[in-house]
Amino acid sequence: MTDNRSDPGRKPGKFGGQIGFFREFGLTRGRRSFRYLYTRRADVLTGAVMGKIRGLTPTVIALLMGAILTTGCFHGGGRHKPIVPVAVPRELEKVTLPDYRVEPPDILVVEAVRAIPKPPYKAEPLDVLYLSLATPLQDNPLSGLYSIDPDGTVNLGPAYGGIVPVRGQTIAQIKASLEDHLSKTVKLNNPVMTVTLAQSRAAQRITGPHLVRPDGTIALGTYGSVRVAGMTLAEVRQAVEAQLALYLLDPEVAVDVQTYNSKLYYVILDGAGAGQSVYRLPITGNDTVLDAVSQITGLSAVSDPRRIWVSRPAQPGGCHQIFPVDWKAISECGDVATNYQLLPGDRVFVGSLPAVALDIRLGRLFAPLERMLGVTLLGNSTIRAVDGQNQNGGGGGFGGF
Repeated sequence: MTDNRSDPGRKPGKFGGQIGFFREFGLTRGRRSFRYLYTRRADVLTGAVMGKIRGLTPTVIALLMGAILTTGCFHGGGRHKPIVPVAVPRELEKVTLPDYRVEPPDILVVEAVRAIPKPPYKAEPLDVLYLSLATPLQDNPLSGLYSIDPDGTVNLGPAYGGIVPVRGQTIAQIKASLEDHLSKTVKLNNPVMTVTLAQSRAAQRITGPHLVRPDGTIALGTYGSVRVAGMTLAEVRQAVEAQLALYLLDPEVAVDVQTYNSKLYYVILDGAGAGQSVYRLPITGNDTVLDAVSQITGLSAVSDPRRIWVSRPAQPGGCHQIFPVDWKAISECGDVATNYQLLPGDRVFVGSLPAVALDIRLGRLFAPLERMLGVTLLGNSTIRAVDGQNQNGGGGGFGGF
């Protein structure tokens, strides 16, 4: 066999330079040897891959089908059968939840009903005083609520001489200071003032929303913190009043929950082997399975309406509480038998279509093999096409330049 480079009447083939390179380094004796070696290895590799696929596919399918059919709740080595108690609250047969117990990160709202500092109390900025003058100027009454400004003064208005410093004084001292001011500045004869504390700044620091912190406490400003985790609202009120009693005289507060953040249920959508979506929803005490599905805008395209159940939390080692759901009966027939009332911690699991799950798992298994087989077949077909071109066209192919 002659080389293209020594035959001036033959044009160099597409891969001629490459074959010359291989011949130069002693890797092959000619074009036909190279083509035979490559195509032979491609055939062997293709046959090996197809053999592996033929031998592996039945086993893989059996394992995948077994995994799909045995999907469920497991503990240890055995499978738990669904256990549905006889008396399960459901639509039209709902029950009221037990007393709410506060937990992080609930938000409580506290209102100070009575927040009177212990005597002797000294006035501070932001306190509110009630002032009343027995004999006011004509057409200029002096009576009403007056707030102590941040600079510690109270403003009586231009008719009564403007501001009077009262910070750090007791109620009796404030009364004397105001009467002295009116007598000297406004020139009133024997003015008689009535002074009382209408609202202390203590109430302003107490009233408002309070977040239950991760350590289970709420902050009361300068009055410290109170641990409230695990308490009912009545117990929280008593704890807050006991803390305030260290600084205030017979305090009284009202406590309620502004935002319920700690009592939740979950909706889990299986993605047929492509992950799972988990939705975290607050409990309202009136939620059912239908309500839960409506909160996530319905079932997905791969959801199986025949594989829906409610899982209720169980103690470690205890029996799993699995409540099967008949979605068609709930949605199409209005049957409430399996439209269970959801309790805190419940999981509404929506399974996926087994056929879709099997398709996705098989795709993931065979995708690497398909890529490897595709590359092998592409190389094999390319070599065969070039070989046929060389034979039909009188050579070229893998000859040199």
